[in-house]
Amino acid sequence: MSIPAGVDRDAPVRARHEIDIGAPLEIVWRLHTGVDSWPAWQTDITAARLDGAFEVGGSFEWTSYGATIASTIYAVEQTAERARVLWGGPAAGITGIHEWVMHQTPGGVHVLTLESLSGEPVEADVARAQAILDGSLTAWLVHLKAAAESEGPASGRAGGT
Repeated sequence: MSIPAGVDRDAPVRARHEIDIGAPLEIVWRLHTGVDSWPAWQTDITAARLDGAFEVGGSFEWTSYGATIASTIYAVEQTAERARVLWGGPAAGITGIHEWVMHQTPGGVHVLTLESLSGEPVEADVARAQAILDGSLTAWLVHLKAAAESEGPASGRAGGT
């Protein structure tokens, strides 16, 4: 498989969700890339282990909803104002590609997540796969927001967004 540049726009299941978080980008990014600590704040993940550094070519294994997934990191970009990560891989006949883009805003961070799913199990029940993916991404964003905002509001703000 070639290294993807983004989600599979032709996949039968695609999702796009976003949220505003009242915390600095460095906190959101640290939580998001701290794979080994995901189970501490992301209650849908029961185990997670990063193999090496969080960098292009790196990999991690994580368990969510009883399924263990091995993901490869395809892209990592980070500046003071923006961060992006793309990861994915096959699991149980499904190929998932997941992109996260974070932008510093005056009130904190805007997080956008995109994901595509393809493969025989997805095609067998597209509506169910779509519902599961939408629910999972929405929950992840809510957990990320709660964890980041509990560590402190965005600089210059008295509270979260």
